[in-house]
Amino acid sequence: MKVRKAVIPAAGLGTRFLPGTKALAKEMFPIIDKPTIQFIVEEAKKSGIEDILVVTGKGKRPIEDHFDSVPELEQNLKEKGKDDLLELVQQTTDINLYFIRQSHPRGLGDAVLMAKDFVGDEPFVVMLGDDVMDDKVPLTKQLIDRYEDTHASTLAVMKVPHEEVNKYGVIDPISEPKSGLFDVKQFVEKPDVDKAPSDLAIIGRYLLTPEIFEMLETQAPGAGNEIQLTDAIDRLNKIQRVFAHEFKGDRYDVGYKFGYLKTSIQYGLTHPEVKDELKAYIKEIASQLD
Repeated sequence: MKVRKAVIPAAGLGTRFLPGTKALAKEMFPIIDKPTIQFIVEEAKKSGIEDILVVTGKGKRPIEDHFDSVPELEQNLKEKGKDDLLELVQQTTDINLYFIRQSHPRGLGDAVLMAKDFVGDEPFVVMLGDDVMDDKVPLTKQLIDRYEDTHASTLAVMKVPHEEVNKYGVIDPISEPKSGLFDVKQFVEKPDVDKAPSDLAIIGRYLLTPEIFEMLETQAPGAGNEIQLTDAIDRLNKIQRVFAHEFKGDRYDVGYKFGYLKTSIQYGLTHPEVKDELKAYIKEIASQLD
């Protein structure tokens, strides 16, 4: 069955970015001139995804507004002959987007469970907004390609520094990967550093079969007293195979301040309007640092 649907959880409170997130959704923070969630939506489109469900929460209405049409703005740009800007604005409206609100944040697993009726009996992808991926082939497309071969759930993983494994879900691989695909014995959410089964962390892309909903409906709270998606995936792995695909591209974590800053700089260095000035500025201030 073709993978057509994606779920983007975006209901978090964004407390790591307070006070900025007091009145603005974290997903709307711009990387130069593009909200972070737009990078995720664009990856989905490039991967062949047709329908996207965004799970939102209180204060997230600007996400819906961003992907809606603004006739007054479009007409103004058209009248002034600003065709390039008009094209940019219209790019965010040509997408099949749906929204549902998670009234009470009970964890990532609970947010994904809210997509049950949207997904139905189809395989689907979950795309986390804190992770911006860059590779020749979009990571979501890589997972879809894996599914077409295995017809099994597949998560994206990447090696992280050992001292940081307690921030992630981590896999316990059975053996060395075959062509970058791991068989997995166990999936562990936020393990203690000294007990982590590997340094292979689950990063923000999941391709899941619809049986995951049966697991989520009966999943007990885990780390942080929340419904953890990783715990449900570990249970799913006991009744059907779940693989891990090692990502070799670039991952930018915009979920914390320094990661967001690094991503802005990296993207700025490729942005046609600011890259030359930014390079010159970086060289200038680098010469003044100790």
